Amino acid sequence: MAKSAVEQRGITVKLACEAFRISQDCYRYVGKGDSQNGLIAQWLVALTDNNRNWGFGLCFLYLRNVKGFRWNHKRVCRIYRELELNLRIKPRKRLVREKSEELAVPDAVNRVWSMDFMHDELEDGDSFRLLNVIDDFNREALGIEVDLSLPSERVIRVLSQIIAWREKPHSIRCDNGPENVSGAITH
Repeated sequence: MAKSAVEQRGITVKLACEAFRISQDCYRYVGKGDSQNGLIAQWLVALTDNNRNWGFGLCFLYLRNVKGFRWNHKRVCRIYRELELNLRIKPRKRLVREKSEELAVPDAVNRVWSMDFMHDELEDGDSFRLLNVIDDFNREALGIEVDLSLPSERVIRVLSQIIAWREKPHSIRCDNGPENVSGAITH
């Protein structure tokens, strides 16, 4: 803008620089095209053609450590971006899940129980866990265990107490949480 004001309006450089609040050095600056930028571009294109999964970091480390060039990483990065060699970000592959079967509704009490964990936080930031055991036939809550930690031994004890009170069910539904897949529970 300052240059066009000097050329079109015929004002002095000093007045134009003061009007646009820039220094006279900035007004007179002319960017230098470095002869080595072409060499850097050639190396980057060759590296990314031969090694398609190399990003800027690997290219720069190769040029610096293997080839011994002392180019500044900001300069190499600028040229890398100008050449638009940035790696495409691959989208995550989604697992195709089969449609799950509907849960069978039990026909009597004590056939199928469901067991799951929940967690929440207290006002002071401490988290606590809940173990819920429910009879699937009549949605009766058979047991709710609350504590700061519920290891697998504690889960076994709670289930043993419920089984002593009610008969052993034909099956128990649960997710694959760490408490449910431990060796102690599966036996």
